[in-house]
Amino acid sequence: MKEALDIEVHGIVQGVGFRPFIYKIARRHLINGWVLNATAGVFIHAEGESKDIDDFVMEISDNAPAASRVDEILMKEVPLEDFESFTIRYSDEAAAEATTLVSPDLATCDECAAELFDPANRRYHYPFINCTNCGPRFTIINKLPYDRKYTSMAAFPMCEQCATEYANPEDRRFHAQPDACFECGPHLIWRTVDHSANAQEDLERVKAEESSFAENGTVKEGRIAPFGVDLKASDAIIDAAVRILREGGIVAIKGLGGFHLACDARNREALATLRTRKRRGTKPLAAMYHTLDALRKDCLVDNAEERLLTGAQRPIVLLKKRVEAHFAEGLADGLSELGAMLPYTPLQHLLLAAFGGPLVMTSGNLHDEPIQTDDDKAFVALHDIADAFVGNNRPIRCRFDDSVVRVIKAGSAGEAVQMVRRARGYAPMPVPLKREAEKNDAQSVIFAAGPEQKNTFCLLRGEEAFVSQHIGDLENAPTYDAWLEAKNHYETLFEAQPESIACDLHPEYLASKWAATAHENGMPLCKVQHHHAHIAAVMAENNLDEAVIGVAFDGTGYGADGAIWGGEVMLCNRSDYERFANFSYLPLPGGAAAIKNPLRMAYAALWQYDLLDHPAAARVVKSLGEAAEVCDRMIERGINCPMTSSAGRLLDAVSALLGVCEQPTYEGESAILLEAAAGSTDESYEIALVKNTATEQSTAHDTSVILLDAEPLFKAVLDDMQAGVPVATIAAKVHNAMIAAIVQSCLVANAAYGISIVALAGGVFMNRFITEGAIAALEGAGFTVALGKELPPNDGAISYGQAAVAAARANQQSS
Repeated sequence: MKEALDIEVHGIVQGVGFRPFIYKIARRHLINGWVLNATAGVFIHAEGESKDIDDFVMEISDNAPAASRVDEILMKEVPLEDFESFTIRYSDEAAAEATTLVSPDLATCDECAAELFDPANRRYHYPFINCTNCGPRFTIINKLPYDRKYTSMAAFPMCEQCATEYANPEDRRFHAQPDACFECGPHLIWRTVDHSANAQEDLERVKAEESSFAENGTVKEGRIAPFGVDLKASDAIIDAAVRILREGGIVAIKGLGGFHLACDARNREALATLRTRKRRGTKPLAAMYHTLDALRKDCLVDNAEERLLTGAQRPIVLLKKRVEAHFAEGLADGLSELGAMLPYTPLQHLLLAAFGGPLVMTSGNLHDEPIQTDDDKAFVALHDIADAFVGNNRPIRCRFDDSVVRVIKAGSAGEAVQMVRRARGYAPMPVPLKREAEKNDAQSVIFAAGPEQKNTFCLLRGEEAFVSQHIGDLENAPTYDAWLEAKNHYETLFEAQPESIACDLHPEYLASKWAATAHENGMPLCKVQHHHAHIAAVMAENNLDEAVIGVAFDGTGYGADGAIWGGEVMLCNRSDYERFANFSYLPLPGGAAAIKNPLRMAYAALWQYDLLDHPAAARVVKSLGEAAEVCDRMIERGINCPMTSSAGRLLDAVSALLGVCEQPTYEGESAILLEAAAGSTDESYEIALVKNTATEQSTAHDTSVILLDAEPLFKAVLDDMQAGVPVATIAAKVHNAMIAAIVQSCLVANAAYGISIVALAGGVFMNRFITEGAIAALEGAGFTVALGKELPPNDGAISYGQAAVAAARANQQSS
């Protein structure tokens, strides 16, 4: 018996070959009707025998394209219209609610990579080859539905051959919106830099040369054509870029979400030049290898890491360096891990194949500013860094950095992927955030502004939390402008206008100031303590509603008492928290100056614990010089000297005390190098758990029950230093002490409150030693451990946590 169904498929179903997939399976199951993209998802009208329709719907669920994600299939019986075939219709722009998810950008698929290097293929060496299974998505879209006319490909009408492929349901490029070739698509743009010239004047020079070439097709002697409009010209640009790279130069290369700065990863002079020009300091650089086999010669790669390296997301993966491998000075000095990745765009495949070795690929931006996306602006901004530019004439609609991940041992869960930086390949896929469906506000839109460092924002629509790509440190006007630009793009694209907002407690954060202004203009505002947001993020990701013991260890977070928190053990539910334990406060002489100069932090700890006269403390006092007296005055008078409970600052102090890192050049370096220095031992120092005897009890939000006292640790470290104990042993014992303090404080909390779930969050849990050790020890003590899944333990998850708290509090208010 024949029947007809209207079917709605929700999820990531646009830009991933979903309509061609539906077309093919409809024909296979003898289904007539149509399929189209709409703002709410993919709509299907299916007519056929009941058994055929059942099989058709089952295959939609079971065999959807690999890059898609089917979240929901809605079906409704409708009258037969007696269609005689199955067709793909033009997209429906009717005023349905925009619930479609947009695919992240996808790495070049194996089929396109094979065609890229096939001389018989018409797209041989075409730097923008793609199909329905790969290529740009979110970085080219202006609005939904995902059709070519709403992307930056609208400026490139398809040639006859591409149009034929696009219209052929049997072709891999059937309805591939970025489909193009040399004849009709984007092309490379080659620009060289005159470092003796002013950047703006030099831009005018190259623009004039480009205009001349466009008019008469000629270039100055010794120069190559600026536009790669055909195979010969495009290959010439790639050859020129490779030549500069081999000579030790730096080339700015436009990617999917912005520019990279590339140089030879095995050339220490090139690395030193890049660091000097970019003011990069000693922060490790990531390397891109042409093949997995080449990468395996330098790094250990297990099965989980291989899946990450070769998957559609293609993040940077932190890998263990091979002991026997040689790494150039300046790549990732002093570290046991290297950030490595494989090519994910056709241009990268071509460059790496021609170059024949690994290339550094670091974000194309000025120090502390967002990644550059526009060719002309990038030329001016990066003029003093790059020697040449490989750009293109396809506009980038949304800037994206590379994502960074690692694989950790997560106790009984086995290996787990730990997100370090969530961006290309992952955003804007929503992270689920369960809300109480029966509440009136369960579908309200909440905007969470996020933290200051490692900022992301979160747009919560129903139970879909759109956590933005990594924005950066929200400390200057360019980054703030990038934050606003991305915020507006998300709200427009997903047609989700905030009905309430959430932000950090810190009144001076730029995101908090924006939220305060919005609140003054009538927008409901929920302020969320930084470390509560950390734990709430883990709770929401793991769909935990019951109370947890939240261990939030990081570098900085504004506390409810105005101090700088960061070594917190909390009793948390999603809407509220109690401060159960924290590290005893230490002075932070000079505030931010002590973060940038951990010798000040070491001095403050020694001052606090009356250990400045210990023989092993002399080096710290000597290294500080006159600054030691300045620190004394600040601490004694309480001038420009906030108090902190930060676990991260404690690790910084130990790192400086041991001479591991006294002058960090990037955030977290002191603790990172301390972990790298740690050897292996079962021994541990003591961090004492003592009752908080504060006489002026305030609220459960700011006054803890237990203090974690690090005085015994610092005394023992100094004694071991004096006794000549190796730094590797001391560093390991410090890490073991942190793990022991976590477990002991959780045991005390469990005894008092019976809570057996522990949520771990905060930047300290980017430390593999502490994270893996804490998980194993907590599970050994009978606890269930919850970690972030799709979001990092660092501040990149704060906005999601803010949204979770705001939603929970809204639920309470509507009860």
